[in-house]
Order: sequence, then C-alpha cells, then structure tokens
Amino acid sequence: MDETLLALSLLTITGLTGIGARMLNLHIPMPLLQIAAGATAALAGLRVGLDNNLFLLLFIAPLLFVDAYRIPMREFGELRHIIAAMAIGLVLLSTLAGGYFLHWLLPTVSLAAAFALAGALSPTDAISVSGILRGGRVPPRLLYLLGGEALLNDASGLVCFKFAVAAATTGLFSLKAASANFVWVAAGGVLTGIAIGLLGSKLETYLLRRGYDDPPSHALLALMIPFAVYLAAEYIETSGILAVVAGGMTIRLSGVMNETQIETRMRATAIWDMVSFTLNGLVFLLLGLQLPHLLHEAKRILRSSGDLSLWSVLLAILGLQAVMTLIRLFWVTGSASLRQIIAHFRHRACVLPSWGEKLIMALAGTRGTITLAAILTLPSATDFPQRDLLITLAAGVIISSLLVASLLLPLALRLLPAPSQMSTPQQELDDTRLALVDTALAVLKNETAKSQADPTSSTDSPELAHAVPLLLQEFQELHQTLDGKQPDPGSTRDLSVRNRRAEVAIRLRIIRAQRKTLRDLLHDRNINDETERVLGRQLDVHEQELINEAAALPHA
Repeated sequence: MDETLLALSLLTITGLTGIGARMLNLHIPMPLLQIAAGATAALAGLRVGLDNNLFLLLFIAPLLFVDAYRIPMREFGELRHIIAAMAIGLVLLSTLAGGYFLHWLLPTVSLAAAFALAGALSPTDAISVSGILRGGRVPPRLLYLLGGEALLNDASGLVCFKFAVAAATTGLFSLKAASANFVWVAAGGVLTGIAIGLLGSKLETYLLRRGYDDPPSHALLALMIPFAVYLAAEYIETSGILAVVAGGMTIRLSGVMNETQIETRMRATAIWDMVSFTLNGLVFLLLGLQLPHLLHEAKRILRSSGDLSLWSVLLAILGLQAVMTLIRLFWVTGSASLRQIIAHFRHRACVLPSWGEKLIMALAGTRGTITLAAILTLPSATDFPQRDLLITLAAGVIISSLLVASLLLPLALRLLPAPSQMSTPQQELDDTRLALVDTALAVLKNETAKSQADPTSSTDSPELAHAVPLLLQEFQELHQTLDGKQPDPGSTRDLSVRNRRAEVAIRLRIIRAQRKTLRDLLHDRNINDETERVLGRQLDVHEQELINEAAALPHA
C-alpha cells in the first residue's frame, strides 16, 4: 500500500508542476521546477529509494526509444559524422581532461576515481536541454545536433565510467581490453536493437496483412518494445541504451505504423505523448528527491574528512562545470575549423556554426539522469572509499549545469540572427501544405476529366458531379491563401450538397492521395520526419472525422 501511495503521489506532483507553471506563468525551465518540487517533497518527508538498474529500465529506456523514433532522420543522416565525433571523441576528451583536472584540484581523489566521475559526467542530457530550449529562437539544425549527440553519447560515457571504476577498485587497466569491450558493448547494443526492431516490424506487418489491427493491443505491445530491447541487450552485456536508440530508429524506418488503422496511429501517438510527458517529469522529480540526502552525505563527508572543506568541494563542483563547458567549446570550435579545412581541399561547401551557435552548444551540455544513475552504481564505501564524495560532486555538477544553461542560454540566444534570417521549420510546413493542396487539386481535376470523357461512368453520379466543382473552388481558394502567404481565413464556404455522402467520399480520396504525397516527399528527403509527423497527424484526424461522419449518415 505504501508503494502505491508513493507512486500516486509522484504522479500527482508531476501533473501539478506542469499546471502550476502554466497558471502562474513561471519563466522557469520545467526540469528545474520539477527538481525543486522533488527537493521540497523530500524535505516534507517523502522518501524514495532509487534502484539504478530499475531506473534505467523503467524511465530512461522508453524515453530514449521515443526520442529515437521521433528524431528527424534526414537531419540525423546529414549530421551523422558530427554527431558520431561528439558522441565518442568529445566523451573521451571530457573524461581525460576532466579527470586530470579533478585529480589536480583535489589530490585526495585518486586519478582512476577522477576518471570515473568525469566519465559519468561526459554524457549530456537531451531531456533537460529540450526543456530549456523549447520555445526559444534556436536553429533546428542545432537542436537536431544536440539531440542526436545526447542519444548516442550515453554508451561511450558509461563504458569510460565502467573501466575507470574497475581500475580504481582493482588497480588494473588494459587499453586493449577496454577498446575491445567498447566495440562489443556499442556494436552489440546497436545490432541487438536493429535485430529486435526488425523482428517486431516484420511480426507486426505479418499480423496486419492477416487482418489483425486491434488498437488497444497494438498500443500495449508497442509500449513493451523498448523494455524488451533494453533487457535483451543488457542480458548479453551490451549497451541497453544504444539498443533502444537503434530499435526506435529501426521501427521508424520500417514504416510499419503507416500500415495500421488511423485509430491505431492516433491512439499510439496519444499514449506515447502521455508516457513521454509523465516519465520526463518523474525523472527530474526523482532527481530532486535525492538532493536532500546527497546534501546530508556531503555534510557528513566534510565533518569526517580533515582534508576537505565546504569551499574546496564547491570549488571542485564549479571548476568541473567550467572545465566541461570549456572542453565542449574547444571541441566545437576545433572540429568546425577542421571540417572547413577538409571541405576546402575537397572543394565542397561547409556549413560553419556562428559564435552564437558555438556558445549555445557549449552551454547546452547539461548533465542529468544518466550521470546520476551511473554514479549511484559505484561500489559500496568499503570497496570504493571515495564513493560519497564523487556522488556529491556529481549531484553538484548536475544542478550547476542546469542552472548555467537556464540562466545563460536565453542570453546566448540573443546572439543568433533574427528569425527572418534563418530557415525555420514553418517554411517547410507551409511549402508542404501547398504541395498537399496541389495534390487535392490534381485529384479533383482528374475526377472532372473522367466525368467529361465518360459521362456514363458509374463514379459520376449527379451528387458527385455537384460536389467536385464546389470542392475544386474550395481548394483553389486555399491554394491562393497559402501561395500568397496570407492568413488562413479559418473557415470555408458551406459546401453542402444534395448527398453529403458523395462529398465525404471525394474528401477521403483526396486525403489518401495527400498521404501518399507526404510519404513520397519524406522518402525523397524533401521534408523531414517532424514535418511528416505534424501534417500526417492532421490528415489522420481529418480522415477519422470523415469516417465517423460517413458512418453516421443515413443510407440512401
């Protein structure tokens, strides 16, 4: 009963933070607000034990899965080299430089233990960054780059952390063994995710072609996929994190969801939106719930240690945060210069980030749930005497990184060009909407041509003949509105016809042609997944409304 009340309390607090932030119009990033709510609840007496393996399975796996499923694949493909370099090279640099810096600043921390902490701090947190940057004037390319980096750098950071811990506890380290293990952990995780994603997609396609498409069952089974992928990867000792990322991307690329019913797609989207919102909130709420305990442990460490003071710990936290940020700025600047040199010799164009974008990428390297989950898996204080100190430092860097990003990112955004000087997703949405209207006009003109060529055609009923010209006029006016970039009037003329069923039939035909156009544009990489998802959802809603209306119409 206590566990049930605890779970209900956490869910209630998560919902109240979102409602409270909107009602009070608080200009505070939601992650910070939820961390503060968790800390307040902990001070009020709410206690939550955090099992790290269970935390990664129940919270991180589904969140990364849905982020990977929804990441724009066109941009991810274009940025793959930059993302891979940041996910591996930047993580290794952060681990080495951060470890040496901490050992120099606090000599009581062994070099191996310092590497362990730096390895845990190297992965960035996509959830907190998106929460802070959401609604800001940020170039889409920058958001895709930060999101892709955060999806892939977890595995490399955790591998560095794992080997540093092994070196600290055993005193042994083999670069050859570490390299081989890294390849196995990373490649094995990716292959596991791809294999299970393909298997799930093939099974779903097989069932769909045999008439199975029960929306509740489909949505429930879809929710189970990230857990199955994560558990399978961890069972063979590979990266469950990379596995769920690869699984989400594989299922997205398979296109299996396009073959399901409209109701299934709409219900699955609604469920995943709710799951994503709830788990995001719970993750930061749980982080806040750990803070009072971590502060208590920090005080105990300071009292029991004669070599440490409150100021030395605070200096270490702020120093680590500053060094990690400077390392990111150095990497972003250096890699951009290297890409420019390579592009010059290859006689190719190269998109270079502005100083404002470089600063944003440096400040956006926030630490979060993966760091906390990793550092809490350190062996007990008996086997790892510096455990409590490292946990305290990690928690301090997590909070300081969120504070720095929350305070400085809005200022850095002012260094970016005005919105009119940047290409925005809205332009792509407008162009795609215009293409869909062109598709509707093509369908209607084809119907008109068929009617004129064969007046006795069975499809050319008097009701349909009356509906087509009216619909043609409607879409021509809509085309003029979109093409002229004028505000949408918000309503259309009354297109009532003698038989509403004929109008619904032609509208359904138009929507299905538009959906094919949308998928062709995505396949040819003329639009990204985000544009396809937004407009595809609108088409689904409209089609479901028409189907419901057709079912309610009396039969002739």
